[in-house]
Amino acid sequence: MKIGIVCYPTYGGSGVVATELGKALAQKGHEVHFITYSQPTRLDFFNQNLYYHEVSVNNYPLFEYPPYELALASRIVDVAQHVGLDLVHVHYAIPHASAAFMAKQILAQKGINLPVVTTLHGTDITLVGKDASYEPVVTFSINMSDGVTAVSESLKQETLDYFNITTPIDVIPNFIDLDRFKKQPKEHFRKAICPNGERLLVHISNFRKVKRVEDVLTMFCSLRKIVPAKLLLVGDGPERIKMEELARKICAYEDVRFLGKLEQVEEVLSVSDLFVMPSEKESFGLAALEAMACEVPVISSNAGGLPELVQNGISGYLCNVGDVDDMVKKAIHILDENNLAKFKQGALARAKEFDIQAILPMYEAVYARVQRNVLKVVS
Repeated sequence: MKIGIVCYPTYGGSGVVATELGKALAQKGHEVHFITYSQPTRLDFFNQNLYYHEVSVNNYPLFEYPPYELALASRIVDVAQHVGLDLVHVHYAIPHASAAFMAKQILAQKGINLPVVTTLHGTDITLVGKDASYEPVVTFSINMSDGVTAVSESLKQETLDYFNITTPIDVIPNFIDLDRFKKQPKEHFRKAICPNGERLLVHISNFRKVKRVEDVLTMFCSLRKIVPAKLLLVGDGPERIKMEELARKICAYEDVRFLGKLEQVEEVLSVSDLFVMPSEKESFGLAALEAMACEVPVISSNAGGLPELVQNGISGYLCNVGDVDDMVKKAIHILDENNLAKFKQGALARAKEFDIQAILPMYEAVYARVQRNVLKVVS
């Protein structure tokens, strides 16, 4: 099957999932064509079935903002015509689903039928989509898709609650490549960070308000008074400077390290004891899954799709949003030398349920169904 994939080529979860999905499809023998404005972060070309088509956006004096959606639609049309795509799979509703619909209509006039599958990841629904100025386009684009998937039951329900959706939504959870995300022997790194055998906590995010990084710091500063510990904060974003200032005020600054964006996060996770994700909203929690695959238990909020991922009392604990005291209590329990090994085993066992080899056939089934339905309409 020849599959076009449209995504944001950034460090965000939707781009990572789209890229890893495309790579897995290529390894399985499908021909995969990425269509986006720059090469996706995790995309490599060590597979003959992977292709990248850049979307060029020219900025004309007439436009205050470059017309990316039009350029993307045109590029989808171009690739579909020249390589004979069987379908296009777009990740994120805005503007990808609407651009794909436009491309589909253009191709139909040329006698080409291009099915469109849309995957909803989170902020395209929970943040952007709820903006009244975008709602009609989001609703239309989802309903006009030939197949729609969401990464959690929570996101599916939120989509149905806020939009008038008539198209069925399949829930296909995010996945993990267990060949990459696994505990690695990096004890030299751990000793450099925790020379006296301290416990090591980690948080990874894009440092937006919704991630509640201040809760991570507040929780850690209380915890370290009871359990000797260090904290690694991985990522970057609008709240980072504020969080650095907060760390200086309420913590021993030498116990908190800001590492910025890291490509090989599995190396940090391999030496960590506890992953903290206190988000106000989280459609799935891909970073938490990556942590569990590296045998790191998770303390998270009970928001969004996280209860579908974190098994309370087995792979970690769920706490109410903002309940820092409970997070401290649960962290002390997990980090106890009599409990930590059990939680690490529970985290890995849970992660194995999301192995990409188990999730990939779900997407292939959606592709096959969409193609069958389109052929029925054409005939």
